Amino acid sequence: MLTTRNREVLPTTRESTTHKFSVNGFEGYLTVGFFADGRPGEIFIKISKEGSTLSGLIQGFCRSFSISLQYGLPITEAVRRFKGMRFEPSGPTSNPQIPTATSLLDYIACYLELEFAGVCDESGPIASATASGVA
Repeated sequence: MLTTRNREVLPTTRESTTHKFSVNGFEGYLTVGFFADGRPGEIFIKISKEGSTLSGLIQGFCRSFSISLQYGLPITEAVRRFKGMRFEPSGPTSNPQIPTATSLLDYIACYLELEFAGVCDESGPIASATASGVA
């Protein structure tokens, strides 16, 4: 069954947050752009191995993940599909809340879940969103 959904467009100028991370020595930066109401609406990842095949695949992942959020996929559903993916690089991380990751995508999914899954549900931001500084 197909349903008609409209893509929610992010404001031209928007709030965002950037998180520096490392997975087994691969450094990167995750930037999350927010809708006007504080929900995550896009992600960008810059990794230290620029120009690599991995870097190109990560950019494709970011585009698909962002478009999914813009078409209304709840962040909890989006991260559920990427947690536990296994490929290199994997191993120890720079984040004490996520001591190890099975891949870069596993780390990103775990981080997004920690930071935003409690903030948003399918109907939008939860009242406690300001507790994490996202509202």
